[in-house]
Formats: sequence, structure tokens, C-alpha cells
Amino acid sequence: MRTDDQVSWVIVTGASSGIGLALVKKLLNADFHVLGISRHFDDPVGDHERFRMQFMDLSDIDALPAQLTELVDSIEEPVRALINNAGVGKIGHLEQLSYDDIKVAMDVNYLSHAMVTKAFLPHFKKQGSGDIVFMGSEASLKGSPQGTAYCASKFAIRGFTQALRRECGRAGVRVSLINPGATRTAFFEDLHYEPGGEESNAIDPADIAEVILALLQMRSGTVIDEINLSPLSQVWERKTK
Repeated sequence: MRTDDQVSWVIVTGASSGIGLALVKKLLNADFHVLGISRHFDDPVGDHERFRMQFMDLSDIDALPAQLTELVDSIEEPVRALINNAGVGKIGHLEQLSYDDIKVAMDVNYLSHAMVTKAFLPHFKKQGSGDIVFMGSEASLKGSPQGTAYCASKFAIRGFTQALRRECGRAGVRVSLINPGATRTAFFEDLHYEPGGEESNAIDPADIAEVILALLQMRSGTVIDEINLSPLSQVWERKTK
């Protein structure tokens, strides 16, 4: 639990569902102030006194520079961490994907993270401290069938993270990457397969949130470069409907 009274924000993108929502709840329970970025918010967490909602469509790349400048300028308090979590799944053989599918995967899973980070990075460097965490994937470690667009976007964010880490160390800013395997979220709603029904067949979003919280609470002199998370027993099931 945090013991200081100073307001400092943790910024979470993709905060309205799945891993992002689990992380928001975990951070609020640990007494952090959280600014959640999403296209919409349906969960009651939006009423929490230490939660601020910021409506933003990260797939609208052309609009982001002006929106991000306005957002950063509106924050007067320190920013403790930026969690780049937003993402989309565009899964299918390359010839099955539309041109828009390929563009959206790269825009949301890589380019929006780069732009959000660029907007907040001067804030972190001026402070001389803070964490920037990116949500990667097991797809950033190895290519897989039907993963051309998705794997490419996650490989991009992994390379971006590795380079950024080298740029930020002397400024006191830590950069980390989390690579989860199959996680039980809405990611699989529009796909023809999903993790098996056993508890061990998929990661719970709350487990990922717990890992990120532990990362934030580590001694500032140590950086966790990457964390890979996997289900205990990976099983895939084809949907029947």
C-alpha cells in the first residue's frame, strides 16, 4: 500500500475491459490515482474518487497528437507510471485479412503506444523517475500461423521497448514489457477458437495486474526488462457456434 499523500497518476490505456480494467481495480485498491484512457467506460469503477476517465480512440492516429498534447497539459501532478495496454486482435491468414485489418493492428498495437509514450516521455524525464510498461504478448516472441498482422505489431512493440529502455535509463525512467500468453478476456469473442475451460488453460487478467503492481513497487534501481507469462496447461478449443 502507498503511504504518501501526494497525488501521482498511473496512466492506463485500454482501461475499460480485460487486463486494463483488472489493472485499474488493482491500482485503486493499492491507493493509486488512476487515469484510464478508452473509447468508452461501462464499469462502475468510473465513479471511484481516485479514478479519472479520458475518452480517446487510439485507432484514430491522426487525431492523437492534438488530443495527447491537451491531456498532458492538463496534468499538473507527477505521473508515476504509464501502462500501454490497449490492443486489438486481428487474427487470420494474410489473404483473409483486409487492408484495414493490417493497418488497425499496427496503429493500435504499436503506433498508438509510440505516440502516447512520446507525449508523456518529457514529463517522466523532467521528473527523473517513473515506469513505462508495455503490454506485449507471447506473439511478440515467436511468429505463428494466422498471426501475420498481430505478431508483426507485437514484434514492433518489443523492438520499440528494447530501444526505448536504452534511451531512458540515465534519465531514471524504467521501461518494461509484459508478454502474456492466452488470457481469459473478450479478445477471443470474435475468433473461432478460445482457451479451454479449465482454470489452468488461461491466465486470469487479475494475475497480470498483480505482476504489474509488483513491478511498480520494486526498488527503483532495478529494471524488469521483460516478463513472460503462460497458462499452466495450454489447451485450445474450437468454438462450435
